[in-house]
Amino acid sequence: MEYASVRGEAVPAIGLGTYRLRGSECRETVQTALEIGYRHIDTAEFYENQAEIGAAIDAATVPREALFVTTKVWKTNLEAEAVHRSFTNSLEALDLEYVDLLLIHWPNENVPVEQTLEAMNHLQAEGLVRHVGVSNFSVTQLEEAIAASRTPILTNQVEYNPYVDRDALLEYCRDQDVLLTAYSPLVKGKVLEDDTLEEIGDRYGKSPAQVALRWLVQQDGVIAIPKASSREHLEANLDVFDFTVTDQEMAQIDSLRRGLVSRARDALGL
Repeated sequence: MEYASVRGEAVPAIGLGTYRLRGSECRETVQTALEIGYRHIDTAEFYENQAEIGAAIDAATVPREALFVTTKVWKTNLEAEAVHRSFTNSLEALDLEYVDLLLIHWPNENVPVEQTLEAMNHLQAEGLVRHVGVSNFSVTQLEEAIAASRTPILTNQVEYNPYVDRDALLEYCRDQDVLLTAYSPLVKGKVLEDDTLEEIGDRYGKSPAQVALRWLVQQDGVIAIPKASSREHLEANLDVFDFTVTDQEMAQIDSLRRGLVSRARDALGL
């Protein structure tokens, strides 16, 4: 496993996304992921799977300090009192003493970000949250969040893959020492059908999905949280640290952008 370092924190470069993983499938997937080497698990109150993830962590033999667990507060719970209530429920469901990262899941223009981050900073001061961050924030919204938080914003988690242009956001994140966490990095499997990614992968004995993940984590300040449920795909997504994509190949992948509008970009009007 490789790590991305920012502000003295080492974050596993590949984590497990768990959106739409529920029930026993979720618990078994997380248990398998931890068994084969995953150390970064991403969840959210909106996913309704925190109890299953907590059970998987409890059943694992991995020391808690070796894990990086992220959860998120939904956009309807961003007022101060709601943040505390929501987070308390999340922590109880996860059955953990603390989480490594707490994110604002989506911005809410009806609640000042200062109020939300003040509540999150308070949870940090109590030792219940190690780092705070945001998700689905534009450059302008991220700038406001950075100014509002008493502690550094660790990451902005957004949809990022070979078909989405994130140059402006990534440049700003780098300038501010903020990680960019890529969700939906495999575009729900669409990268598997990409001729360019397949051609590059053939040179290394890798799949198009592995090339897409390598392209992401090879970028400075970028980590990825692909979702997978089978052992085969879990292992494949983690097996991207034994090859390097050349500058020319990176440029080829950059050229795949084709104006695809992501859910996040559409919602933010980007």
